[in-house]
Amino acid sequence: MLDDIAVIGRDSRTGGYRRFAWSDADMELREWFAGEAAGRGMELVEDGNGNQFAWWGAGDDALLIGSHLDSVPDGGAYDGPLGVVSSFAAIDQLRAEGFAPSRPVVVGNFADEEGARFGIACAGSQLITGALDPAKALGLKDRDGLTLAEVLTARGRDPRAVGRTDLLDSIGTFVELHVEQGRSLIHSDAAVGVATAIWPHGRWRLDFCGEANHAGATLMEDRHDPMQAYAATVLASRRLATDAGARATFGRLEVEPGGTNAIPSRVRAWLDARAADEGQLDDLVDALVHQARAAADPDGTTVTLTTESVSPAVEFDAPLRDRLAALLDAPVLPTGAGHDAGVLSPHVPTAMLFVRNPTGVSHSPEEFAEDADCAAGVDALASVVRGMA
Repeated sequence: MLDDIAVIGRDSRTGGYRRFAWSDADMELREWFAGEAAGRGMELVEDGNGNQFAWWGAGDDALLIGSHLDSVPDGGAYDGPLGVVSSFAAIDQLRAEGFAPSRPVVVGNFADEEGARFGIACAGSQLITGALDPAKALGLKDRDGLTLAEVLTARGRDPRAVGRTDLLDSIGTFVELHVEQGRSLIHSDAAVGVATAIWPHGRWRLDFCGEANHAGATLMEDRHDPMQAYAATVLASRRLATDAGARATFGRLEVEPGGTNAIPSRVRAWLDARAADEGQLDDLVDALVHQARAAADPDGTTVTLTTESVSPAVEFDAPLRDRLAALLDAPVLPTGAGHDAGVLSPHVPTAMLFVRNPTGVSHSPEEFAEDADCAAGVDALASVVRGMA
């Protein structure tokens, strides 16, 4: 199955994937998902937010497995898709054994998990749980200025259907399998681990504003250059995050007017910050903004902060986590990455399985998992379904 979708959304220059929400690549993946469901005789349901669910059986208290199919810019082949294809493969394995579930088993493909197009991660799961306001979501714009409402309409969806749905009430448990985004399993003999928690994390936009001017004719002491404060802020972010044992990343930048021979008038930068607890995260962002304004003031420039999204710490359901760890004889480990499972966890008992990534790299074409470890992940997921359904 991974081979079947390997070419979809792949950039021939970088080898990475660009599978953004509601793009042509995403639509092709949606069709692939629907075909996999149909080929297994599973009922396909798509909610008003674009989340796809393939049902094996009917009724309430369903066991949901799966993940997402979209990607970050130049993402890897495993983040998201491994969880989806492993879910279908686990069902194939169980059916070959003659297993018949006592509760419905559902494979999910959550929409816009990465937030690469509209800026809010886990948008599909946030909408279905009511964590994201539909009006806010529909007003989000991509880099071409298109709103989510406009994009949904163009793809034949009804924007009025966006928001929490009753479908979530039919889900009793969610277990998401994912490639590990880190190095914990590299140092163990286990191919599969069980997650304990997700760090709190968020995305903030910093607007550094100054005055555009000529790069050659303007003396250095006469400049109001916002790029200087931005550069100082990036350097400060590394020091502050390292000292706190936290994470701070500036991965997206827009410069206006964008001329090589022009001093910028505005530098717009997006911060991704993560820490072990909410207090530490707040302290990190506050300290970083303080450093940014201290750097901007001497140059006569300004800094404004806009909070785009913040996700609190997630402690996965302890009895479920312990049950899976014992069932699979698997180690438990935390994660600094956000997932749909983290969004659903306040609403249904939720757990995560991680499959070993020998590179330790994710959100990159270097992301990888050995075939044998992927097979171990399928076996683990099949054991979970067998034990819980």
